[in-house]
Amino acid sequence: MATTRTSTAARTRRKAAAEAVVAEAVEKSFGDVRALAGVDLVVPEGTVVGLLGPNGAGKTTFVRILTTLLTADSGRATVLGYDVTRDPDAVRASIGLTGQFTAVDEYLTGAEFLWMVGRLYHMESDAARSRAGELLEEFGLSDAKDRTVRTYSGGMQRRLDLAASLMNNPRVLFLDEPTTGLDPAGRSDMWDTIRSLVRGGMTLLLTTQYLEEADQLADRINVIDHGKVIAEGTSDQLKRRIGGEFLDIELARKKDVEAVIRALAPLTAGEPTAHGNTLTVPVTSGAGVVVEAVRRLDKANVKVVDLIVRRPTLDDVFMTLTGRRAEETNGQGASQ
Repeated sequence: MATTRTSTAARTRRKAAAEAVVAEAVEKSFGDVRALAGVDLVVPEGTVVGLLGPNGAGKTTFVRILTTLLTADSGRATVLGYDVTRDPDAVRASIGLTGQFTAVDEYLTGAEFLWMVGRLYHMESDAARSRAGELLEEFGLSDAKDRTVRTYSGGMQRRLDLAASLMNNPRVLFLDEPTTGLDPAGRSDMWDTIRSLVRGGMTLLLTTQYLEEADQLADRINVIDHGKVIAEGTSDQLKRRIGGEFLDIELARKKDVEAVIRALAPLTAGEPTAHGNTLTVPVTSGAGVVVEAVRRLDKANVKVVDLIVRRPTLDDVFMTLTGRRAEETNGQGASQ
């Protein structure tokens, strides 16, 4: 009988260890604003889960609760089996966090800053200095280690900020919009860094409002809007929810938009959307759809600058789920 109890306990521990982050019905309000309206989320160990949504959707509030910086009004959340409310110290010792905005001391050198962070984690001085050196090398900052941080570029400061979140060798890393404010080259460099962490087996929860970022980095994606998770799955699974393909049509004259919608109505598989002179039309898949579309547009005397057929993107998914594009924020939700 004792053996049975031990086996059951062992299986329970293994199951708990397989789920690095678990959130159940997490709610949070700020006055009259309901930032989180019952969020459920599971992040399996060794995976990257993306939390995708616009500004004000509740992403940062949720991350702050999971990292013990805020307390939920109701619901439950655990990180590596530790309850974020009852065992906050154990949670903090096991995680790393990189917030939306770079948090570095500009008056210290890169090496001094990381050493200081290590000491705040109660590391011995020599151990902190050694770990700082490892991370400076890993993040390509060794040559700048003795320069004050205020002389670093924005991309360098962002990499230093991420290095600081790894000083304690965390098992779970929270990245809250890690590429905010970076130019395309800096964003690409950060993506490469994140991929390297994933190859090393780290568990990541990544919040982002960049659809391409979630598509590139996340094993699974949770779409959040108005404080609720409205869809969940892999990138391909979410795209398949729409089905079919899209025609992107650039017109020479904006006034032709309505004429195009009428001409292509028999081919459409959903509501077309217009952005200036460009029209996006969901269509049923098929080799002949482009030829038929061109024939109909020519018959309607519509002048087309460009026409392409493509598979659905995550932006299309968000548009279908919410009725607006990800960048079209609504001004609602708590201040992040």
